Amino acid sequence: MDTGMTATPPLLHTIPGAVKRISLSRSGIYSEIKAGRLRAVKIGGLTFIAEAELVRYVAELSA
Repeated sequence: MDTGMTATPPLLHTIPGAVKRISLSRSGIYSEIKAGRLRAVKIGGLTFIAEAELVRYVAELSA
């Protein structure tokens, strides 16, 4: 049943969430962060990547 509501992705993704979102391996995500091609933020002991950052990263891959 369609309720007319669409699921929106979270604003921030953990590393496992980012892996699922863009289908890049965990080590691939960390490599891209280390290389400066993917920006991440630390909150407490956790690393997060913003949804907008994932969208930007993927868009630049195809540019």
